[in-house]
Amino acid sequence: MVNTDVISVATPLDRGVLCRLKAGDRVTLSGEVLVFRDEVHRILCGMIEHGETLPFSLKDAALYYCGPTPASHGMPVGSAGPTTSSRMDRFTGPLLKQGLAMTIGKGNRSPEVAALLVLHRAVYMAATGGVGALLARHITSSKVIAFPELGPEAARIFTVRDFPLITAIDTEGKNIYEI
Repeated sequence: MVNTDVISVATPLDRGVLCRLKAGDRVTLSGEVLVFRDEVHRILCGMIEHGETLPFSLKDAALYYCGPTPASHGMPVGSAGPTTSSRMDRFTGPLLKQGLAMTIGKGNRSPEVAALLVLHRAVYMAATGGVGALLARHITSSKVIAFPELGPEAARIFTVRDFPLITAIDTEGKNIYEI
């Protein structure tokens, strides 16, 4: 049975709260969210592999797979829709080991990532694709925090308010794409 209530979650993320989320639960997320895509993942995983200190903490953090468009009309960003999460699967393990608690994107994840989410008591959340301009309305600020040379794919922090999500894979490995 899917919970029809909307559950409010805030960063920094509490693993106890995450463990109560079930696949299919509707969630609104508020607080600071890391934002980056493929290239930042590659750089961070290389840093981890070489024992280097990361430029920001992943502990109990949420990570949104997104490359926002430039800001317009007085907004902090333009369109801010999710990117396909499976492209990040090969990078997910090292980031979870660093304390990452939530990933956000669109589409299914590999069975290996689902198993890693269970191991690290983390969740994967689905954001609705195709509505990036509407999702941007929930972003109150955006700041580049690392790798500015990557332009729209630089590492950022968004501050979000009531950002709408669906629990896609919960801490028990239940997956809405398989239910």
